[in-house]
Amino acid sequence: MTVRAGVVVTGTEVLTGAVSDRNGPWVAERLLALGVDIAHITVCGDRPDDLTAQLRFLADQGLDLIITTGGLGPTADDLTVATVAAFAGRELVVDPELEEHIAAIVDGWNRRAGRSPAPGPLSAGVRKQALVPAGATSIPPTGTAPGVAIPAVDGAPSGPLPAILILPGPPRELQSMWETALSVAPIAAAIAGRAVLRHETIRAYGLSEADLAETLRTAERSLPQFDALEVTTCLRLGELEMVTRFPQTADAVYSDLVDLIEAAHGPQIFSVDGSTIDDQLAEALAGQLIGTAESCTGGLVAARLTDRAGSSAYVAGGVVSYANEVKSGLLDVPGAMIDAHGAVSEPVAQAMAEGALRRLGVDVAISTTGIAGPGGGSDQKPVGTVCFGFARTGRPTTTMTRRFPGDRASVRALATTAALHLVVGGLRRD
Repeated sequence: MTVRAGVVVTGTEVLTGAVSDRNGPWVAERLLALGVDIAHITVCGDRPDDLTAQLRFLADQGLDLIITTGGLGPTADDLTVATVAAFAGRELVVDPELEEHIAAIVDGWNRRAGRSPAPGPLSAGVRKQALVPAGATSIPPTGTAPGVAIPAVDGAPSGPLPAILILPGPPRELQSMWETALSVAPIAAAIAGRAVLRHETIRAYGLSEADLAETLRTAERSLPQFDALEVTTCLRLGELEMVTRFPQTADAVYSDLVDLIEAAHGPQIFSVDGSTIDDQLAEALAGQLIGTAESCTGGLVAARLTDRAGSSAYVAGGVVSYANEVKSGLLDVPGAMIDAHGAVSEPVAQAMAEGALRRLGVDVAISTTGIAGPGGGSDQKPVGTVCFGFARTGRPTTTMTRRFPGDRASVRALATTAALHLVVGGLRRD
C-alpha cells in the first residue's frame, strides 16, 4: 500500500527567502526513508487564509498525512494551531497539564537567565501554547512549543480529512520531536500501511546526466521488472547522484541495474553503497595526516575536510595562501616560479602542495590555485581554470588542471569537490 503525505512550511521569512527552508527537505527525507511518498512540499506566509488554502489543496489530493511546520510560538502571529483547528472543525481547548509543563519550562529558563518577566504576558503566552484542538493529541515540547496530532476523519462535512501533524518551526525542536511524533496514535495509524522500501544510492564523478539517462533507457528496455524501480538523479557539487527506491521483491532487478551501470560507466562510479567522497577520504587517510594549501578556494577544502565528525584524526591544518607573498613566505613557492609560470599554474600548485607537506609536517597535502572570477581570466587561462597539486611523503607529486563552469561560487565549490576526488584517487593508486 502506498501512503502519501504533504508538507506545509509556514513562515513569511521562509516565503520571502530571508531564511532557507531546512524543515521541508528534512521531513521529506525522513518520510521517504519510512516508505511514505511525498506528494507536495509547499511554503506559505504567516497568514491564516493562505495556510487554510494550502491545507485544503493537500486534503483534496487524497493524502494520508499532512505535516505543518512553524507558527507555534506564544506571539500573536503564531496562528498555525488555531488555523488548523478551524480547518478541521475542532474547538480549541486548554490542556491544563500541558500548560503547567510549558510554564515550568519557561520559568526554568527565566531563572537561569536571572530574569523576572511580567506575569501577565508570560501567562498569556503559555496559555496560548497550551491550546489544543478537541480530540487531538499533544506532543511534549522540546522547546516551549508542543506538537499536535489530529486524527484522520472520513466523514467530515467538507470531505475526508487526512491526519494532520503540527510541528514547531525551529529545526532543532522539530528534529528532536520527530520520533515521538511518529509514535502518537493518530500519526502511527496514518502511516501504518506504508510499504517497506529500500533506498540505494549510486554516486558518480565526471558522468553527465545525459549519459546516465541513456544508460537508464537501455536498462528500461533490457531489464525485466525495471518499472518496479523508482529512479531519481541529481547533479550536486559536480557529482551525479542516483537514488533508487524499490520494494524488496525488486532486489534482483536493482542488482542487475547496478551491474549495467558499472559496466557502462565503471571509471566514473565511485560509490554504489551510498558512501560519499568524504566518507571514502576519511577511510583512505586512516593512519595518515593531511594538510591543505589553498588559493582560489580560500579554505573551502579545509572546511569540507573538517565538516566530518572525527576529522581531527586525519586533518592537521591548512594555509590559505591567497596572496603571492604568502605562497612564497609560508609555502616556500619561489617568486621566480610565480613570475615565470603565473600563480595559476601546475608548477606553482606542485610547489604549494610540497610546501604544505614540509611546513605542516603531514603525510598528504592538496593544493588549489585558480581563477574563480568574475574577472582575472585570459585566453590562455579563462575564468574557471584551477590547478591542483597532490603531494605525498616519499612519492612524486601529481598535478592537474581543470576548467569549471559557472559563477565564482560554483567554480570554488566544484574545485573543492575535485580536490577531494584527487586525494582519494591518489591514495588508492598506491
